[in-house]
Amino acid sequence: MSTFNPPAKLVIASRESALAMWQAKHIQARLQALYPQCDVSILGMTTTGDQILDSPLSRIGGKGLFVKELENALADGRADLAVHSMKDVPMHLPEGFVLTATGEREDPRDAFVSNDYASLEELPDGSVVGTSSLRRQSQIQARFPHLKIESLRGNVQTRLRKLDEGQYAAIILAAAGLIRLELGDRIKSFISPAESIPAVGQGALGIEINADRSDLMAVLAPLNHVDTQLCVEAERGFSRALAGSCTVPLGAYATKQGDTITMQGFVASVDGKQMLKESVTGNAADAEKLGQQLALQLVSRGADKILATLDGVK
Repeated sequence: MSTFNPPAKLVIASRESALAMWQAKHIQARLQALYPQCDVSILGMTTTGDQILDSPLSRIGGKGLFVKELENALADGRADLAVHSMKDVPMHLPEGFVLTATGEREDPRDAFVSNDYASLEELPDGSVVGTSSLRRQSQIQARFPHLKIESLRGNVQTRLRKLDEGQYAAIILAAAGLIRLELGDRIKSFISPAESIPAVGQGALGIEINADRSDLMAVLAPLNHVDTQLCVEAERGFSRALAGSCTVPLGAYATKQGDTITMQGFVASVDGKQMLKESVTGNAADAEKLGQQLALQLVSRGADKILATLDGVK
């Protein structure tokens, strides 16, 4: 017989956006099903990234702005775990924190959303496309240099409202967020990973805890989806090796079949005029090393030179 005793109470730290709360409630429901006697509550928080909406993320400090306040709540004991979109989690966690579980991935693709057009291919010259992502911007500009990219910040509903007000001909969002919020009917078309390599970790949820909470690791272990975890590890290994953040136009997407991971990645200039893509296949047990290998392949073709020109260009 196991002597494992789940805690009587767990508190989940979450951003207060509709999507973040969906994610937190999803994990809450999973934990309540696993541990019916446990009282699982959610501590909603507004982060710096949610408050500063008039600047591109790359200018104000990157996606870590969505994570820091939640980590403070973990550190001072107000919360036991934090739920994140993996694409918002910095490549290097502050000392004292660990990612202990990765949830099963939703659709990883980018979604084309428009009220008037069916796809990027249909947009007329000079059409304004909204995205907050340098990764998306570089890949769109490489394929469609005649389109105009403008910054788009705010939660999913805010971005859709700006589209509906006519500020943009189209916007690009992560399909996963729209699907989770039951807004999948707003998606006019999915952009294949071959045409828009997703962000590292896109569509996957991560659970972060204090590194000294070994008692929680066993509690949260059933929430870990091993295939997703290994794919995201490979992608994060790639980004880490290239010092990736949202200030850099790069992306990586890994898939796993059997014991094998196949991953594609890219680095580009913001205008998409310089674009390097590579792919790698290898043993899933070496996920992070595969990511590093893919990064080295790109560096051997000059990715480091592209990245060097981006320093300070934000």
